[in-house]
Amino acid sequence: MFTGIITDIGTVRSVERRGDVRLSIDTSYDVEGIDMGASISCSGVCLTVVEKGPGWFAVNVSEESLDRSTLSRLLDGNQAPGARLNLERSLRAGDEMGGHIVSGHVDGIGIIAEIEGIGDSKRFVFEIPDNLLPFVAEKGSVAVDGISLTVNRTTDRGFEVNIIPHTQAITTLGGAGEGDKVNIEIDMLARYVARLQEARYTGAQKPEN
Repeated sequence: MFTGIITDIGTVRSVERRGDVRLSIDTSYDVEGIDMGASISCSGVCLTVVEKGPGWFAVNVSEESLDRSTLSRLLDGNQAPGARLNLERSLRAGDEMGGHIVSGHVDGIGIIAEIEGIGDSKRFVFEIPDNLLPFVAEKGSVAVDGISLTVNRTTDRGFEVNIIPHTQAITTLGGAGEGDKVNIEIDMLARYVARLQEARYTGAQKPEN
């Protein structure tokens, strides 16, 4: 479980095929303090640490994760080395909840349709798959490449947000451009509300106590 508050930008050092895809990622984290089997959000994808060394860790990426996320671009050898990923270690009991509840399970891939400078901030417009549109609400939360963001307003094809200078500086959105693809995770609360509504209208019975 995560909060969408990015704490490091990692850099891909290598990509290998070992059944699944194995990514080795350089990081400024104190790797000695990361347990084997720990969960780390890598641009919004929850992945498990399977190997580590001084200043780096490795994770396996399943075919499902590749199909669902922009990590598939790393299979292109020209894009992999040096690719930058937003990193967040998993939430611990007692940590400050600075963003919103993020699971690290990507729902779909969006596209940056427009970037406009507004003062020191930037207005980003994202287009997302049609099936995700009902789950995004004005002033609600959404995770983009693992970053917890507040929706300014919705559009017919997606939503827009403001990216302040701090967020530009500590996440990959600072170097993003129009046409770039991003991982989208809808608000978990919206997902469960929709499921409850579906159950209500299909006549699903309440669970017995």
